[in-house]
Amino acid sequence: MSDTTPLPETMRSHRGRTLRRGVRPFTVEYKGLSRTVDLPGYYPDGPDDDDAVLIGGDMDAADAALRELKEQADGIPAPATVRRIRKRLKLTQREAARILGGGPNAFQKYERGEVEPSKVMGTLLFLLDRHPELLEELRATASASATPASPTPGPGSAGPARPAGRRPAGSPRSP
Repeated sequence: MSDTTPLPETMRSHRGRTLRRGVRPFTVEYKGLSRTVDLPGYYPDGPDDDDAVLIGGDMDAADAALRELKEQADGIPAPATVRRIRKRLKLTQREAARILGGGPNAFQKYERGEVEPSKVMGTLLFLLDRHPELLEELRATASASATPASPTPGPGSAGPARPAGRRPAGSPRSP
C-alpha cells in the first residue's frame, strides 16, 4: 500500500532556507563507471544543493542506477535482469528458488531489490540466459536431490547407521 498524498511544493531546511520540490541531475559512480540520473527532491533556489532534502522514494532512481553499474562491473544482476531471465526460462519465483537455490523467497527478494544475488547466482543466471537448454539438467538434478536417498527408518528399526569406530554419546567404552 503506497501513500498517494501529494507532496507539498515547498519546505524549510534546517537552516531556514526555502526548498522547492524539483529534479536535479545526480551522478552515481561505482568502480570507475558512472551514470547520471534525475533525482527528485527538495532543493534550494540556485546551484547550491547543501540543503537538499530527499524523502520517500526520491533515491529510487539512484539505487537502480547503482544496481545497473554493479551488474556491469561485478556481474551481479539487477532486479529487472533477474526477473527478465526467470521469465524467459518460464519459471515461477518458487520454481527458480527450488531449482537454482537461494531459499524459498530468494527470487522474490532479488526481484524487489531487497537482496542482491550472490556472484555465483549471478553467473548461473547469466549462463542460463545464454544457454537456456541447461535448465533441464538443473531441473533433473533438483528433482533427484529432492528424492530421499534411502527410506526413513520405521518404528523398531535401529535408525541411521553410525560411522565405523564411533560409539553413541554416553555409552561406556569397551575394555
